Amino acid sequence: MVHRFPCDHPALDFVGTLRGRRFDDPLEMLDGPASLDAWYRESSILDAGPPAGPADLVDAVALREAIYALVAARLFDEERRPADISLINSFARATPAAPQLTPAGRRVEATPAQALATVARAAVDLLGGPDLALLKECQRPECNQVFIDRSRGFRREWCSMTTCGNKVKGATYRARQRGNLAPAT
Repeated sequence: MVHRFPCDHPALDFVGTLRGRRFDDPLEMLDGPASLDAWYRESSILDAGPPAGPADLVDAVALREAIYALVAARLFDEERRPADISLINSFARATPAAPQLTPAGRRVEATPAQALATVARAAVDLLGGPDLALLKECQRPECNQVFIDRSRGFRREWCSMTTCGNKVKGATYRARQRGNLAPAT
């Protein structure tokens, strides 16, 4: 698996395809049409379909950035830009990927445009629904993945305990141990 899915939400995991977004040199995970196809498959948005082309990648990045702009507006108490809302709505109006039942189970065959419409609809549900108030940004300094905090007490700090949470807790433990080993003055 090439991509990470710490949020269990297609729109937020899609936003996470640009890692370290606010750093000088962020890591672009959608570096070509093939990586977009891989994201669609790994996210279970689709199982099969025609490959994405360069124009599909341009559309995907535009949608991703519009979703992030609206998420950031919520997180940082900024005004939503109408152009971002319009772009997401434009993609959401398209026909989404439709799962089908086969003798082997569930299968989704869709075009890249249908997969993108599915992501856009998930973004509309998130940005226009009750989970919007639960959005948080990962507190690990090297990560700024946005996630939905449904934890008891709403005290979750990391996008994923298995990645960022373990790294932060491990670093804190090691720093504490180094401090305990220092000579007393």
